[in-house]
Amino acid sequence: MFDRLREDIAAIRERDPAARSAWEVVTCYPGLHAIVLHRIANACWRGQWRWLARFVSQIARFLTGIEIHPGATLGRRVFIDHGMGVVIGETAEIGDDCTIYQGVTLGGTSLTRGAKRHPTLGRGVIVGAGAKVLGGFTVGADAKIGSNAVVVKPVPAGGTAVGNPARIVMPAVAKKPSDETAKSGFCAYGITPNADDPVSLAIHGLIDHASTQTQRIDDIVAALERLGARVEALNAVDGAALVDLKRLCTSMDGKAADERAASLERAS
Repeated sequence: MFDRLREDIAAIRERDPAARSAWEVVTCYPGLHAIVLHRIANACWRGQWRWLARFVSQIARFLTGIEIHPGATLGRRVFIDHGMGVVIGETAEIGDDCTIYQGVTLGGTSLTRGAKRHPTLGRGVIVGAGAKVLGGFTVGADAKIGSNAVVVKPVPAGGTAVGNPARIVMPAVAKKPSDETAKSGFCAYGITPNADDPVSLAIHGLIDHASTQTQRIDDIVAALERLGARVEALNAVDGAALVDLKRLCTSMDGKAADERAASLERAS
């Protein structure tokens, strides 16, 4: 029991930079208190002391704001950060080294008694604040669930689920770690690079495309306006030339008429 407690304290200090000492973790971290009380409740549950198990879990809920059904299975080094509002159902299974933030629900969608109604989290899963994982499916090892995501289908190992309903984003090609966080592989709140909602990315792409098209249309209209001004100028020049030509023709016609009249007078 004390070996597991030391593991839990070390895991919390590794994943939470606000944890300054083991004594602070033991006295001030409700996630640790909830897990220790859950181990007592779970032992009672497995020993068929069902009412006592539920009563211990209710005490833990009252003290920490974290509700873990005594029938749930928790692995080693599970870290519930902040923890207020976390709900973990009866048939939920949480693997080793998982991290769960405040407001998370591991819930069930089936009313069948005795069935697997709640999700299974593989090793190293991170569930962001406010996320809801609903159903008896598996979230693969090292997967990440973004804050406020609503997950209703399995998540493959190493994938990231974001949005409502959640969409699966597989990780891009891994880059060389540049800091301690990248080296440890831990992503606080499940935030990872290149994990934007694909629908959001598509919408932003359409907006950018529309903006580009608008700019091109404006350029075409400006070019046509410049071309129109030149055509009008050419038309004005052509109109003046036509007027001059008409005047010339009229003048020539007048001279020809005078000459014919003079020739007729000489002939007479």
